[in-house]
Amino acid sequence: MNRIQKVKLLGGCALLICFGAVSHFAPSGNAQLPDKTVTPNAVGEGINKSYADQIGAGRGDVMTPGSSLFIIGRDPFRSIRRGRQVFQRKFTRAQGIGPLFGDGIGDIEVDLALGAGLSDSCASCHGRPRGSAGFGGDVVTRPDSRDAPHLFGLGLKEMLADEITADLRVIRQQAIHEARNGPPHRTVTKSLDSKGINFGVIKAKRRGHDVDVDTDGVRGVDADLRVRPFFVQGGTISMREFIVGAFNDEMGLQSVDPDTRRAARGHRVTTPSGMVLDGTTDTIKGPPTDRATDDPDGDGLTNEVPTSIVDHMEFYLLNYFKPGIGEQTPQATAGRQKFKQIGCAQCHIPDLKVNRDRRVADVETVYDTTNGIFNNLFATAATRLTAINDGSGHPTLKRPSLQPFLVKNIFTDFKRHDLGPNFWERNYSGTIQKEFLTTALWGVGTTSPYGHDGRSVNIKQVILRHGGEAQASRDAFAALSFADEANIILFLTTLIVFPPDDTASNLNPGDRNAVNFPQSGHGSIRLPALFNDPLDIE
Repeated sequence: MNRIQKVKLLGGCALLICFGAVSHFAPSGNAQLPDKTVTPNAVGEGINKSYADQIGAGRGDVMTPGSSLFIIGRDPFRSIRRGRQVFQRKFTRAQGIGPLFGDGIGDIEVDLALGAGLSDSCASCHGRPRGSAGFGGDVVTRPDSRDAPHLFGLGLKEMLADEITADLRVIRQQAIHEARNGPPHRTVTKSLDSKGINFGVIKAKRRGHDVDVDTDGVRGVDADLRVRPFFVQGGTISMREFIVGAFNDEMGLQSVDPDTRRAARGHRVTTPSGMVLDGTTDTIKGPPTDRATDDPDGDGLTNEVPTSIVDHMEFYLLNYFKPGIGEQTPQATAGRQKFKQIGCAQCHIPDLKVNRDRRVADVETVYDTTNGIFNNLFATAATRLTAINDGSGHPTLKRPSLQPFLVKNIFTDFKRHDLGPNFWERNYSGTIQKEFLTTALWGVGTTSPYGHDGRSVNIKQVILRHGGEAQASRDAFAALSFADEANIILFLTTLIVFPPDDTASNLNPGDRNAVNFPQSGHGSIRLPALFNDPLDIE
């Protein structure tokens, strides 16, 4: 008897459980790690380096050992691991944690950060599954919104959005050029297409020495054609802005960051992770303080998050693992096909290509009952870098190869859509937020509850909430047979996130015969294996 037949015998209620439609509600994540330099323990668990050691020699340069630029440039996997450990670090009052942004008092219509919660770790909001930059936070951004997303594959999202933006702006410039060099009053119309996604049309018309640009036909993106991939409404351009803002708004920790500061003042800056922040074309949010000697929150502490920490955090999130793929049964494969047939893939586009991948590695995580000795998942890490001997006597420079990369199973179009009243949200000002970014579905099988607001308890419910631009696909789903509906839900449950420290990999395959298995020897995605000095652990 196959799986579908068993479910039919169990009845409709069991269908929801067997196919992942009922949420296993996850409380707010608490995946913080203590600093074992101040909390020693018999099993040696915790962050291996003190905060001062993580700060190191400051930002420095590629010739300054211990600095963030030296480590990113010459020992990049150490930087990734260090950023991850900072992400999980349980910050203390002595390090500047708190007070709540603005002490929670002010005009929340103007500054939404006043509604942020006070956390002592990034992992408080992004901590599930265990130890991952996952989901689970209960963060107030609007009166009805309460669901912090996972951060798997965040760097890929930043790169895709940035490349789409560049494509759209080239098309705009082409329209302006043709209008300027064509006959007077001629309207040039260009379709805004990038990576197989259409963002409407843009028009340019010459009037004397000037060219008027008409953006009324632009769809799914602001008139400036900048795709903002972070926050559900599409509010932030870069991971670096996100990091600096979250440290301040959620944790009361002020970052010293010359990159966002200079970009906010109209300069063009390339961050250590290769992201270009151009203050001449985009509005960049600056850091809460300009100088390391400032104390903007008045807690008596300065330089709470030095630039080197921001560098490591950004590099970590650029390279953080993308979501994995669960068991691929015939029913799941049929569900993927039916998902496309009823039109869901028109917005939830499965695969998108990065033309210039700035990461130094990729990790592919798949269902594998043979090698996945603890959770039936196995990860394969592959480097994507070039080593350069610069003759300095230091370890080689390790630069990203910048080759194209096909991002599979992301399921998004990076556009904002109006999905009807069931997805609308109130703003504190009393207005209604109607458009939100298409949620990338990778990881959806393990990140309940659902919807950008966390108000849908299972996958079936969130699908049936769709209306507006997705009404036809929603109705097609509602009209499916029992088996077809079940197959789609089963397919979606194969799009998973996972705990990296509990997932066997080619960097640490684990050992079923280890003493105390599976508490020990279950394997992990062990980045220290790629350090210049694997014995110097983070």
